[in-house]
Amino acid sequence: MSPEELATLHAVSFQTPRPWSVKDFAGLLSMRENFIITGDGPSFIMGRYAANEAEVLTLAVHPEARGLGLGRVMLRAYEKEAESRLALMSILEVAENNSVAISLYLSEGYSESGRRPRYYTTPENTKIDALVLSKPLKHT
Repeated sequence: MSPEELATLHAVSFQTPRPWSVKDFAGLLSMRENFIITGDGPSFIMGRYAANEAEVLTLAVHPEARGLGLGRVMLRAYEKEAESRLALMSILEVAENNSVAISLYLSEGYSESGRRPRYYTTPENTKIDALVLSKPLKHT
């Protein structure tokens, strides 16, 4: 997917946090430590690897394709890629009111390891916390 396609999908997938722009994606894709996996739906997940740790930067599934398990497919593909880069831990931040995403992450073995108070701003300018979730990765 091009930065334009990624930004378009991100815009229909998110209000909080704010959708990322074409420029945001182009910059992130230019960084060697970042990686992206695209899938059906359309869907994608972007991650970062540094110092034996991988981070989910964003995960998007088109609203019309939600409920089909594509988020789970993307998350598992990200973890496989992170493991291939020898990451020992995966971390991510998720808005505390995103119950669907939190349910997915918890069901895949993530647990809450922290909280970032007032981290995200909604379109209504309300501040909400981010949960920091983490999961040890396995190596085969």
